[in-house]
Amino acid sequence: MDDRRKYNIRAGWFSILGNILLSGLKYWAGISTGSLALVADAWHSISDVVTSAIVLIGGKISRKPADDDHPFGHGRAEHIAAIIIGVVLAIVAFDFVLNGIEKLGEREHTYYSTFAWIAIIISIIMNELMTQYSFWAGKKINSTMLIADGWHHRTDALSSIIVLIGIILGRSFWWTDAVLSIIVAIMIAYASYEILSKEINSLLGESPSDELLLSIREAAQKNFDRPLHIHHIHLHNYGHHTEMSCHIKLPPEMSLNEAHDICTKIEKEIKAEFGYFTTIHPEPVKLENL
Repeated sequence: MDDRRKYNIRAGWFSILGNILLSGLKYWAGISTGSLALVADAWHSISDVVTSAIVLIGGKISRKPADDDHPFGHGRAEHIAAIIIGVVLAIVAFDFVLNGIEKLGEREHTYYSTFAWIAIIISIIMNELMTQYSFWAGKKINSTMLIADGWHHRTDALSSIIVLIGIILGRSFWWTDAVLSIIVAIMIAYASYEILSKEINSLLGESPSDELLLSIREAAQKNFDRPLHIHHIHLHNYGHHTEMSCHIKLPPEMSLNEAHDICTKIEKEIKAEFGYFTTIHPEPVKLENL
């Protein structure tokens, strides 16, 4: 089993099993105390179960090899899976904003039991563990999908901390639970925005940074004394597979074999340093006296 598949499966099942436990605990505690904030937090955990299932499915699709219909592989399935995670978060956030506003209108006071304290503390600890594992695994295999799932866990941990504060203040202020449910929803919505904006930009195609372009030019040029005038650099990201295309300028009298050798050396250097699969288009240098 390759590392990408291994970490996707481990992170997915760790999240699914952990959040089934947490959603049950928080939902039970929320229903028994009448806490909308706890029920919102439980639904946040339930959405984690759904998004972790998406992580497993998206990871499986992204590992499929290239075929006639998808010559660059299926790596962008990870971006699509991350977008689905973001949409799920947005729906959950909107629903609980509406519920929180409705509860404010009813002026309902919520009283928390000892069980509510236990459920929320367990939730904070478990979600932070899942967050750290998803971030670690996502960085290790360069998976935006796992990192997106990690942010989902982080917002769940933070929302649980806010609910814990609400439990502490709830005895004194009747509006605490409703306001906290709205705050939790806003946090979920922000996580949704962060994920969606990043992944949509990736799918639409982002321009490489000036620093990256400079590094690519330096890497391509370092084995040659003659200036290659590397330009028209395009990067095409397909999940964990990146294609690069660029133009270089060579003397018009150079033989095809020599030009091919230069292009091959540059392609190997770019692959070794950046992991990109490069296609180079050579152009003749325009001499001033022509």
